Amino acid sequence: MTRHTCFHCGLDVPESVHLPVVFENQERETCCVGCQAVAQSIIEAGLGSYYKQRTADAEKAALPPDEVLAQLKLYDLPEVQAEFVESGADNQKEAVLMLGGITCAACVWLIEQQLLRLAGVVRVDLNYTTQRVRVVWHDGQVALSDILLRIQSTGYTAAPYDAHKVEAQHQQERKQFIVRLAVAGLCMMQTMMFAIPTYLYSEGEIEPLYLGILHWGAFIMVLPVVFYCALPFYKGAWRDWKNRRAGMDTPIAIAVVMTFIAGIYSLATNAGQGMYFESIAMLLFFLLGGRFMEQIARRKAGDAAERLVKLVPAFCHKLSRYPESEEIEEAAVVKLQRGDVVLVKPGEVIPVDGIVLSGESEVNEAMLTGESLPVAKRTDDKVTAGTLNAVGPLVVRTEQAGSDTRLSHIVKLLDRALAQKPRAAELAEKYASHFVLGELLLAVPVFIGWTLYADAHTALWITVALLVITCPCALSLATPTALAAATGKLAGSGVLVGGRQSLETLAQISDVVFDKTGTLTRGELSVSRLIALGTWKEADCLAVARALEAQSEHPVAQAILRGGNQDFADGLQVAQRINRVGYGVSAHITFKGETQIWSLGRAEFVAETAGSIPDLPLAEHRGSMVFLGNQQGFQTAFLLEDEIKEGAAEMVADLKAKGLRLHVLSGDRDTAVAHLAAALDLDAYRSEAVPEDKLAYVETLQKQGCKVLMVGDGINDAPVLAQADVSVAVAGGADIARDGADVVLLNDDMRVLPQMLEQARRTRAVIGQNLRWASAYNLIAVPLAVFGFVTPWIAALGMSLSSLLVLGNALRLLKK
Repeated sequence: MTRHTCFHCGLDVPESVHLPVVFENQERETCCVGCQAVAQSIIEAGLGSYYKQRTADAEKAALPPDEVLAQLKLYDLPEVQAEFVESGADNQKEAVLMLGGITCAACVWLIEQQLLRLAGVVRVDLNYTTQRVRVVWHDGQVALSDILLRIQSTGYTAAPYDAHKVEAQHQQERKQFIVRLAVAGLCMMQTMMFAIPTYLYSEGEIEPLYLGILHWGAFIMVLPVVFYCALPFYKGAWRDWKNRRAGMDTPIAIAVVMTFIAGIYSLATNAGQGMYFESIAMLLFFLLGGRFMEQIARRKAGDAAERLVKLVPAFCHKLSRYPESEEIEEAAVVKLQRGDVVLVKPGEVIPVDGIVLSGESEVNEAMLTGESLPVAKRTDDKVTAGTLNAVGPLVVRTEQAGSDTRLSHIVKLLDRALAQKPRAAELAEKYASHFVLGELLLAVPVFIGWTLYADAHTALWITVALLVITCPCALSLATPTALAAATGKLAGSGVLVGGRQSLETLAQISDVVFDKTGTLTRGELSVSRLIALGTWKEADCLAVARALEAQSEHPVAQAILRGGNQDFADGLQVAQRINRVGYGVSAHITFKGETQIWSLGRAEFVAETAGSIPDLPLAEHRGSMVFLGNQQGFQTAFLLEDEIKEGAAEMVADLKAKGLRLHVLSGDRDTAVAHLAAALDLDAYRSEAVPEDKLAYVETLQKQGCKVLMVGDGINDAPVLAQADVSVAVAGGADIARDGADVVLLNDDMRVLPQMLEQARRTRAVIGQNLRWASAYNLIAVPLAVFGFVTPWIAALGMSLSSLLVLGNALRLLKK
């Protein structure tokens, strides 16, 4: 049977699929509904010539500007963008692009600057370690094709991110590196074979005939190195020249070309035994070897982000008519919508965020939360995209798919974290750019000076050594690799650091401020006792309280809702509900033929409706307390119990051992908060605090010169989380708290907080060590090269080892 490939994407078409499009009066097969729709849109838009021009290497081909623009305009079609572009508020759009052609950290700066100069581009988060960029733009001001064209005209390639294509690109780059390295190594050995006799014999001892043979042999053997192995450096230098900047490849390309021209001149004029070709071969062999090792280390540092991106499968088992029928059809995950039902077999990765409709199993969530033990799942439990179904089949109803899943949110945070630049790194980047320009300017007087002092031969190799040894690659690698390693390690422990410069600030924290409920305590409150304060019956009070809290997700509300019968009393009607964050809720309630204003919450809030606060004989009660009252007075007090989280005491002890001051802020009454502070040995506490009080407390600490880390989980924590120097939202917190936080904890184990702070301190130390080493290396290398103590091959080896030392030091952050 003939095997068909998809006319649009090139993948194999399943035998049972027949989804044709008509192009040039011929029927062409596509693999899925998405490819069929996109191909049809391209043809109907009059852009069918795209399929004529496309080849396996179309993205790399140097096409005329009109053809390039025509291809890029395809990405502006809504049908094409539906696959990878997210739409947001204010006509903003967001897309993740994979980049090609990046050779060093300086490329990141160039792409960012070029994109940010485009009117309408809002934000650019470029991940150097994974070579992935997340771009946000105003669709009315700039088109996606304009963004892609700007990247391409800068000298790089860009395309919608696809994990499989990225992996294929990495494999291709790796093979090219290995081939170039092998060719350079082989040619280096051959040119050295021709050069060794000139080292062993003095000037004039080798007969001219044999000396000519040696020179010509070395020349022939170095040609593959100059015209093939050195191509990445030429391309990088040409790109730098077009963009009017001095990059890392510029001095290397100049050094290679200068040495090769000198070698040809020496060959043409029979200028003694001096040979230059072996220096070129050795130089490029060590440079390519260094870059190859750098590529491996960089991928290892950014491996955490890449693993997360690849977790979700491309296809799934969709149950199109469940529960009437359990007929299975294969479907693309990107096409799933809310409400679709999928079957996840044992050993498969769950493709969506959803609810289990049937089946029982255990799910491994370690890749997201860092928890190694599997979690039991049964009917009505929630499951998360990217987690592994380990035991039994699960039927899952889709709640969130694609870019709306929790995993997608995690990847966004990682991209943002890996794009952040501490202030020291920004200074290093500026210094590196100026350093290269200064290096090129310094090479001119060095060459002239040595030519006058010695000869042109000596001046040449000294200048080449200067250009190579002082290339500031280590300086540019010092920060991004350390950040990638640290962020990846934390992500593996269930800690996502996403805020700008958060890791840098975390290392400077002096005070940690905790919310109480759901942060230090489990947040699973239960009503331990109801105290009658008025004439209303307990059952009626509970029914009214549950009606007031019916729309709330607050832990107190959930505790009240869990108590009593699930059905409200007959005839109970709620109107004009008002929720005052941090205080309570009130509403007009019609119950048993009577309409009154009822309030539930803090005593002073309820007193606005019910009058004076009654005296209670429960001042020593350690739990929380909320009150219910109406216009007739206070009716009921709800006593609530909560438990301290497992591991909280150990976490507090670790933080105090690091010299940090610990505080707790809570809206609970004084006895409950004081008991918690004493049990955990906290330094300070504030009880009965509304959001404004929490905000003022943190501001006061900051005015005293403290660096504050705020840990919370609720909507009422959002203002103080925004005010803190670094904010942490714990697992299960409200969406507004998670979205506004710099750090998100994916599991309930609070013991990761000390690990996070320790990792931040280690990261700051490693970045400092890297920057100091890179700076010291250049300060030592420049005078050594200027005064002629370094040969070109030693310069290449020194520069490569300097970069590898920085990378190796950064990779220490992957260890515990």
